[in-house]
Amino acid sequence: MAQSPFLRIGTRGSLLALAQAHQVRSLLAAAHGVAEDTIAVEIIKTSGDIIQDRPLSEAGGKGLFTKEIEEALFAGTIDLAVHSSKDMPTVLPDGLGLTAFLEREDVREAFIGYQVKNLAELPRGAVFGSSSLRRQAQLRRERPDLDIVMFRGNVQTRLGKVSSGQVSGTLLALAGLRRLGIANVATEIIEADRFLPAVGQGAIGIETRLGDQRTRELLAAINHPATATALTAERAFLNVLDGSCRTPIAGLATINGGSIRFAGEILRPDGSESHATTREGGLAEAQALGRDAGEELKARAPAGFFGAA
Repeated sequence: MAQSPFLRIGTRGSLLALAQAHQVRSLLAAAHGVAEDTIAVEIIKTSGDIIQDRPLSEAGGKGLFTKEIEEALFAGTIDLAVHSSKDMPTVLPDGLGLTAFLEREDVREAFIGYQVKNLAELPRGAVFGSSSLRRQAQLRRERPDLDIVMFRGNVQTRLGKVSSGQVSGTLLALAGLRRLGIANVATEIIEADRFLPAVGQGAIGIETRLGDQRTRELLAAINHPATATALTAERAFLNVLDGSCRTPIAGLATINGGSIRFAGEILRPDGSESHATTREGGLAEAQALGRDAGEELKARAPAGFFGAA
């Protein structure tokens, strides 16, 4: 009779998702002294992977990347799910939670260009590919002359569209490129104070059933407390603003010793107006700081702020 797996990980099937799942598997195996092949990796196709013909904001939002995986958690066919934290809705189904985070990767954006090395070199009217409303708004603020088109697909698909000249450039998370071992394709690294990243960018989040004490105890060995604290602030900020992929919202919390600094930003989709704020405090204040920053920007945004075309 075959022995049951030590743990069962659920993940999407893209190369990046699999790289993240295998990173979690390696860390868990090392932490608990088991062979990696005793931890199963189950590939689950999500609605977000299937829908490629329109922006996610029109198809149902971030939950499209998690619905089927969360159904597997509820069914008990997997014990934990590995996600890119920036893909996670702020409100999760009752009984599920993000209970661990790996140490955060680089949060910056990577520019990849066709025959140009950086964003400034793009000629006026150049076609730029991005499916992120946040990136689109930040791009339009800096380069309102660009022709920005919807750009779905996995990392390899997007890189192929750049290399073939279908678009003149795109932005991708540097963290994902590094996890795939292809960070060398980036021709310009854009600092976070120029393009504030998406909430959760660069952080691998692990979702479990809240009542599954065994899995949660096993995950505690690989959880990175500073990343978890930073994400607490960022997700509290996003939650106040009812953030999803329908709204251009950016936020980043950084930890320095016993203190946390949070920066948040909201933008009109056309990049014509933005509002930003910062907060600093102790680690125990992470959630309150993020929430307070969100309340400030929500109050400052004029009616219809997120609805501008």
